[in-house]
Amino acid sequence: MTRAPFDVRAFGATGDGVTLDTEAINAAIHAAHAAGGGEVVLPAGRWLSFSIRLLSGVTLRLDEGCVLEAADPARHAGAYDPPEPNPFDLYQDFGHSHWRNSLIWGDGVEDVAIVGPGMIDGLGLTREGPGSRWTRQAGEFPVSMAGLSAEEMAILVPDLETMAGQGNKAIALKNARRVRLEGFTIWRGGHFAVLATGCDHLAIKNLRIDTNRDGLDVDGCRDVTIADCRVNTPNDDAIVLKSSLALGELRSTERVEITRCHVSGFDLGTMLDGTEGRTQQLAPDQDRVTGRIKLGTESNGDFRHITIRDCVFTRSRGLALETVDGGTIEDVAIDNLVLREVTTAPLFLRLGRRGRGPEGTGRGALRRISVRNLTAFDILPDYAATIAGLEGDPIEDVTLTDIRLVYAGGGEADWARRRPDDMAQAYPEPSMFGPTPAHGLWARHVTGLTLDRVRIETLKPDPRPPILLQAVHGARFGQLELDWPDGVEPIVCEDVSGLVAEPPLRSALATVEGDNR
Repeated sequence: MTRAPFDVRAFGATGDGVTLDTEAINAAIHAAHAAGGGEVVLPAGRWLSFSIRLLSGVTLRLDEGCVLEAADPARHAGAYDPPEPNPFDLYQDFGHSHWRNSLIWGDGVEDVAIVGPGMIDGLGLTREGPGSRWTRQAGEFPVSMAGLSAEEMAILVPDLETMAGQGNKAIALKNARRVRLEGFTIWRGGHFAVLATGCDHLAIKNLRIDTNRDGLDVDGCRDVTIADCRVNTPNDDAIVLKSSLALGELRSTERVEITRCHVSGFDLGTMLDGTEGRTQQLAPDQDRVTGRIKLGTESNGDFRHITIRDCVFTRSRGLALETVDGGTIEDVAIDNLVLREVTTAPLFLRLGRRGRGPEGTGRGALRRISVRNLTAFDILPDYAATIAGLEGDPIEDVTLTDIRLVYAGGGEADWARRRPDDMAQAYPEPSMFGPTPAHGLWARHVTGLTLDRVRIETLKPDPRPPILLQAVHGARFGQLELDWPDGVEPIVCEDVSGLVAEPPLRSALATVEGDNR
């Protein structure tokens, strides 16, 4: 027998956009849970609320014409649930360390869902956390934190008092099982539109998100599907997989599929209204707008068996895979990506040694990465596709097949002579090294690199070589099509061994000497 839905109006909610409906919505959820599960419905209307607490077995349905608005503590008589204490909050920023200070949150819940087609408007949420204030001096951190910059340290230690009564996430889920998020829209979702930590069997489908910080953050989760989502985040990452220490354990992010998603960095709100504005040029970190898919930066745990396919990036940074806190990224399959208006590097693979973690946190690993059928147009000329490991800790077994990279070109000749150091402890972004010494692909500290059917073009001549290899061992090159002006070597090799090149590449490698051939 199908149970009748629980209409929040039956519990006293008004939906007039003026009256707080927090208690009524939570009462409906409690009733559905007590009945063994059921659907709580918010019909058309504007439902003003502070924290809504999900319970097992409950589906929250946002009907057509429904807007669930995050109340503002500065204007409305009430507050969000306080951020819960977390003894493990030192090694990730405030937003990753707390869940209850959210518009909707669930902790340890099972068989829950939030479904559309209505909207969540995070109007009263803050996009900032107290991590924007540096609350300790550098000497007060454990020795393992000593390599961090002031900016890095600033986000580690929260001042809970500054978040009293405030919320900074639209949806936060912790240790949840069998969760479905489908069919609704999030507009200005705060620090995170969705944060899922330690969740298993999570399905996120057909969401539209146009938000002021991160879109979808999936941290230490397993068996995850993210499909058919449209995510616009000019100020931060659109879809990002992480593996922090927020739960006090090393928990891998595993078996994740991201498919048929479109990420972008249009002006805030202009994805939803269809104008796709391009006024904003920089993100808060002073690089160009973000809006990308990324693995990392929080990377204490591992990432395994990740698939990203049939996705589009527009006016955003490129795909980034970054492990810098001791975790391993391995067995990642990427297929059929189209990138347009790329605001930094189209592809960025980084193994670093930031070591943000407990004493003894070491280096991680990045290996067995396959990228196929990636096409990128109108790429900022400053940063080539970059694969950057560390001396003694190379990135391993990277395969790039059927790749086309079209750069704006016009880089500076002096950039070709640059040889930045490894910057092992720096925050990982393509801009960390400055303009790259190659215009197309820069690989350094890599073992096992395969390129086949790779085409690199520039719209204007660029005086840098298309490819620079440094400390690359065991590479295999198939068909390459490169674009370079007279007097420039197409491929520069420094400390390269075991390179096997098949025709028609040999003529392009005529200047490579000795063991580098």
